[in-house]
Amino acid sequence: MLYDIAGISLSDTKKPLVAGRLSKRLREYQLSNFGQYLALLAQKEYRHEVQTAIDLLTTNETYFFREPNHFSFLKKQLELQNRGSGSFRIWSAACSSGQEPYSIAMVMQECLVGRSWEVLASDISTRVLDKARTGQYPIAQADNIARPYLTSYCLKGIGTQAGTFMIDKTLRDKMQFFHCNLNAKLPDVGLFDIIFLRNVMIYFDIDTKRQVVNRLQAVLKPGGFLFIGHSESLQGINSELKMIVPAVFQKPKT
Repeated sequence: MLYDIAGISLSDTKKPLVAGRLSKRLREYQLSNFGQYLALLAQKEYRHEVQTAIDLLTTNETYFFREPNHFSFLKKQLELQNRGSGSFRIWSAACSSGQEPYSIAMVMQECLVGRSWEVLASDISTRVLDKARTGQYPIAQADNIARPYLTSYCLKGIGTQAGTFMIDKTLRDKMQFFHCNLNAKLPDVGLFDIIFLRNVMIYFDIDTKRQVVNRLQAVLKPGGFLFIGHSESLQGINSELKMIVPAVFQKPKT
């Protein structure tokens, strides 16, 4: 069922992970096994529980400026685009709790002084999207943010908010968060200069990977870039994208 809806492919090796993350749901409904839970998910009146299961099974560890080489490459590309025409658009297509798109936004705010820009951020999990929209994080997560960005775009909490920090409202107001299932027809999101699809294809089998990559390259502008996780690859996927540096692919310019 989760495969049909979200393209999530869970191998036998991931059974302990599934059991650990969903065991509380069995207790919630007083069920004795996962077969009963799957039967419950198939009932219309429990459709909301499908989203809960997806939320629990797709939760990823993430942090600010993950895979720094990507952000070095991004900065170089943005510096070349500073005086270009039109809005420069980036999509964080599996944004989790928001650390990735906010990291992107900090670099864009720094580099695109003379040009308008947009960051769209989506995820299949409604729970992490709610977290991302707040822009508030434990103070320990600030360790991965360079000091110039930290002082310019992050506000340290005090009083009841002590121990946390908040992304500056200037950046929060530029973000567009939305729910998106990459395993289905994409909403009308327009075309992008860069798309981040990092550390999500680990959940997909080869057929689902192929379909998702094809959907995303269709909304990538000619000459645009697709970023994937360094532990991922496009091997076995027949696409027009060409690797430029590790885990960064470019769509032909014409």
